[in-house]
Amino acid sequence: MDAIAEIYETESRRVLATLIKLLGDFDLAEEALHDAFASAAESWAREGLPSNPQAWLVSTGRFKAIDRMRRRARFNEAKADLIVRFEEVAATNAAKSEQSEEIEDDRLRLIFTCCHPAIAPQVQIALTLREVCGLTTDEIANAFLTTPTTMAQRIVRGKAKIRDTGIPFVIPSAADLPERLDAVLTVTYLVFNEGYSASSGDRLTRAELTQEAIRLARLVVELLPDPEAIGLLALMLLQESRRAARSNAIGDLILLEDQDRSIWNQAYIREGFELVQRALSTLRFGFYTIQAAIALVHARARIPADTNWLEIVTLYDALLTINPSPVIELNRAVAVAMHRSPQSGLELIEAIFQRGELTDYHLAHAAKADLLRKLGNCPAAQVAYKQALAMTKQEPERRFLQSRLASL
Repeated sequence: MDAIAEIYETESRRVLATLIKLLGDFDLAEEALHDAFASAAESWAREGLPSNPQAWLVSTGRFKAIDRMRRRARFNEAKADLIVRFEEVAATNAAKSEQSEEIEDDRLRLIFTCCHPAIAPQVQIALTLREVCGLTTDEIANAFLTTPTTMAQRIVRGKAKIRDTGIPFVIPSAADLPERLDAVLTVTYLVFNEGYSASSGDRLTRAELTQEAIRLARLVVELLPDPEAIGLLALMLLQESRRAARSNAIGDLILLEDQDRSIWNQAYIREGFELVQRALSTLRFGFYTIQAAIALVHARARIPADTNWLEIVTLYDALLTINPSPVIELNRAVAVAMHRSPQSGLELIEAIFQRGELTDYHLAHAAKADLLRKLGNCPAAQVAYKQALAMTKQEPERRFLQSRLASL
């Protein structure tokens, strides 16, 4: 059963993508996926794992779906033609589905389908996070600071739009790729962020999501080596390079300045450096590439004291010109505090709060509290830490904030 659980964790979204392609129906494919894994729990316990579990699950899921369609056809004769069509193409599809490369491509097809321009941007992202990456509706709602009901409605609308308008399950042509790229990069970035710092729960990170986002970004870069696609891949590799050092053996958060840099992934850092240089050389870079350049400054610092904070502040200035955002202002304020003084950074954070922005963002209150602590204003720091703690849903972050409070 442990093997089945592991395969579900790592392969279920790939299998689902192929089933959606074969069946042309999100809900039927979801049912078929669960039927296939239920059958696997029985069959594999008796016979052992098949040589190609993905292909086994795709084949079983397809036939389970046909069985479901047959049962439904008894009450709705209009379904009979669909069953005939499924069975006619079964042999061809089976041959393709047994190739792992085909299943990998199906994930990319699915993300471009979910990011079709006919679908509203908010729905694109919600649908892709749910169907391509397997986040729960609650997890997506937390990421978007909205209710699960609202998010569920978006996902339902997205599925209906694909079904009713006949959006094709294909990778776009070279001419159409640029138009669709922004949405795909946004979705990939959000998937990575959810894995890099989980929005809630017991784990600080979710490696399966960060690795999935990196894999998707590699596929996009291979298809369309756009500077921003390259920049996003660089950004994710550089941030992922620090994952092993970001928590201790019991899962507690370790800040960047306290991390053991000897266990950073140097292969990821080297690749990230090369990609940043490649993107910058085009002179057509943007949001993701500049963030990658910031991450690279951190990655190249042998010890925290070597960090070039002036360069980071300058890069944040450039980032704000192309993407004004209070979150980016917050990050810049922290960099200013490191470059100049805690008081300088605190004044910038207070200015954001005075505009009524980020008042419900726990990291803003945590950053304020940390600067107040460095300035020796313990009573005000306690208030800010408590505000951050009240808004934090992730357990490792909660434990970190509680430890900060206790230290005061």
